[in-house]
Amino acid sequence: METTKVVLGNVRGEIQLFSDDKKAGKMDISVIKGKLTVYHTEVDDEYAGNGFAKLLLNQLVSYARENDLKIVPLCPYVHAQFKRNPEEYSDVWFKEEA
Repeated sequence: METTKVVLGNVRGEIQLFSDDKKAGKMDISVIKGKLTVYHTEVDDEYAGNGFAKLLLNQLVSYARENDLKIVPLCPYVHAQFKRNPEEYSDVWFKEEA
């Protein structure tokens, strides 16, 4: 069974994904002044192709919504998902004003 949890230290932290109590993936994040920046998404090779990156993304978005945060998607995976599905993430996607 897969479970996720958010582990935040002072400012930097991770969203961790476990499969059968073994760490299967993570997202490197930081939270500063109402912004949740995601830097990197990683899923262990043995779990590739199981939709685990999407599970991490769902946890990231849920956490942002629950804590009234805007997401800065520096991670290429997250940025690609936001661009592919802008309506799904518009409420949490932090975009610089032009």
